[in-house]
Amino acid sequence: MYWFFDWTIVLLIPAIILSIWAQNKVKSAYRKYSQVRASAGLTGEQVARRILYNHGMQDVEVAEHKGMLSDHYDPRKRVVALSEANHGRPTVAGMAIAAHEVGHAIQHAKGYAMLRFRHALAGPVQFGSWLAFPLIIGGLIFASPNLIDIGIVLFSLVVLFHLVTLPVEFDASRRALQILRGDGYVSPQEVVGAKKVLDAAAWTYVAAATAAVLNLVRLLLLRGMIDE
Repeated sequence: MYWFFDWTIVLLIPAIILSIWAQNKVKSAYRKYSQVRASAGLTGEQVARRILYNHGMQDVEVAEHKGMLSDHYDPRKRVVALSEANHGRPTVAGMAIAAHEVGHAIQHAKGYAMLRFRHALAGPVQFGSWLAFPLIIGGLIFASPNLIDIGIVLFSLVVLFHLVTLPVEFDASRRALQILRGDGYVSPQEVVGAKKVLDAAAWTYVAAATAAVLNLVRLLLLRGMIDE
């Protein structure tokens, strides 16, 4: 198993460090601003419903979802799912995250190109992430460049998915802050807190994309070793 312990593994160290830092950053920001009561007194659910109503999207549901920071938008069911704390409590963090997830619903309604592209990639990426590494490991064990090449192509779809996710998430946060500020949901002081929560969350996506890219670089280097 020389391929697992070879020098190229050091390429993953920056991604690991960035991931740990990003996770700590988002937890710290969320912990702080989930304790700051929103001056408007609106829960995440109320903010989400009001924004959806103002954008003529009454057909999108808002539902409570179990788990901490499990908030997401489901485009198939057209549901903005908010974690229990964000759904029912009037906090700056909850409002920011609710507005962010509604930002994805708005992207969906407006046919935002990068979101559509990400949705199109979802199926192939699920297949690729499941099959890529078994093929690559088999190729390295049996010194089969063809197996490795197929695995790398499949893993490249995973990398592309992570890269496409970045503009999708950044745009949703931009929309969220614009709405929260422009429609008066938060005070100027609260905008700062909302932005810190969303910026911290964005770093987790940057870390994931970085890890995927560095993994791909490592795989390409390992592929080159087979030819030597």
